[in-house]
Amino acid sequence: MQQDKIVVGLDIGTTKICALVGRKNEYGKLEIMGMGTAVSDGVQRGIVLNIDKTVEAIKRAIRQAEEQSGIDIGVVNVGIAGQHIKSLQHNGSITRPSGDNEITQDDVNRLTADMYRLVTPPGSQIIHVMPQDYKVDFEGGVTDPVGMAGVRLEGNFHIITAQSSAINNINKCVTKAGLAISDLILEPLASSVSVLSDEEKEAGVALVDIGGGTTDLAVFKDGIIRHAAVLPFGGNIITQDIKQGCNVTPNQAEQLKVKFGKAIAEEASDYEIVSIPGLPNRPPKEVSLKNLAYIIEARMSEIIELVYAEIYRMGLHEHLSAGIVLTGGGSQLQNLEQLTEYLTGLDTRIGYPNQHLGKSKVETVKSPMHATGVGLVLAGYQAQDERSTARPGYAEEELSSYSYQPAPAAPAPVAAPVIPSFTAAPAAPAPTPAPAPEEPKAPKGPSKFGSYLGDITRKLKGILIDDFDDKQY
Repeated sequence: MQQDKIVVGLDIGTTKICALVGRKNEYGKLEIMGMGTAVSDGVQRGIVLNIDKTVEAIKRAIRQAEEQSGIDIGVVNVGIAGQHIKSLQHNGSITRPSGDNEITQDDVNRLTADMYRLVTPPGSQIIHVMPQDYKVDFEGGVTDPVGMAGVRLEGNFHIITAQSSAINNINKCVTKAGLAISDLILEPLASSVSVLSDEEKEAGVALVDIGGGTTDLAVFKDGIIRHAAVLPFGGNIITQDIKQGCNVTPNQAEQLKVKFGKAIAEEASDYEIVSIPGLPNRPPKEVSLKNLAYIIEARMSEIIELVYAEIYRMGLHEHLSAGIVLTGGGSQLQNLEQLTEYLTGLDTRIGYPNQHLGKSKVETVKSPMHATGVGLVLAGYQAQDERSTARPGYAEEELSSYSYQPAPAAPAPVAAPVIPSFTAAPAAPAPTPAPAPEEPKAPKGPSKFGSYLGDITRKLKGILIDDFDDKQY
């Protein structure tokens, strides 16, 4: 029974590391049994840069989650993000024996498993393969070929790769913390599980997860993910702007952003001033909330415009009937919905991970800040890929065989959670190089933003690259 299975999600973020312990109740809703958080000092822009600090933070978060839930944690679902994440489209095919009449699930799994053996650029590794559609004997537009008669089976796949060194560093941190990884999941995919509805994915929606160090993008259409990207800018860069613009300490800048920050300067009063403590032996400092809002609006506008430029580049801006869903800690800025609608012309809402949650011990988990963590737990109950298949070379043994046991001694271990894992793939011929991804189709027609989007992109390119190169970040 699903309510007997326990899954743990580990969100290794730039500002915090969060561990969530969850299980399904009798109504199919997720109950969070325990949560642990720790300040993340060893991660920047989603990439582990200090192994020891990250390991200690993971241990602290896991210890808190164990104490609160009464569960000994051994296996976790881990999220991955960072600018190194790349997505591409690829076509594959297999030829079946002519004597076999019907295409089986094994044929589909074999085709999908072949995609994991594609030759990727040096230093990169495939982490997700997601089918888009299929062709049976050159007849396209097939969503589910199982049961159809045919000899040649083709498929279009969305493939996501990550830097091998980034994956190895995450593996090393989790292993040193005394844990095993059940699955490594792209963070925007995890967030989409917790905040998006099936209707939104079918109509077309863009999920924008604004974290501390990165902004993650996932675009869905017809119930299938069409594009994923990670931009190396998040809430921390806004804090850095406030620190420099208002001449305050980093902690004061973060508190100003969280408590008084607005994403639209016109919504701030001209006469409101906040007095904050000065440095030792210095007088208090006064900060105008109008100036604070101008700083936040300028940087947040650049981030939203970069996100929309990525959507526009892929020709997906005309297919988002459900608009944009903002989530993550950065989405809690006041007036951010209105700013996003103004800049993109798309309906916007804030995504809360509430629709899959039941009554939990930890109510704070319903914040957009924990959308990724909740999604990682939900991913333990449903496969991230549209069809579960083999992942060659990722793990030599089936990690789902691990089980969670209550902290007190018990006569028998609790049943192992069903966590989507990938078993060894069948042997295959020598790998063939993947062809270069097709150029995205040009949009059918210019939108009302298309006329100046090129100017925005060129203008921002110099600004944001300079910020990225600034070692202070």
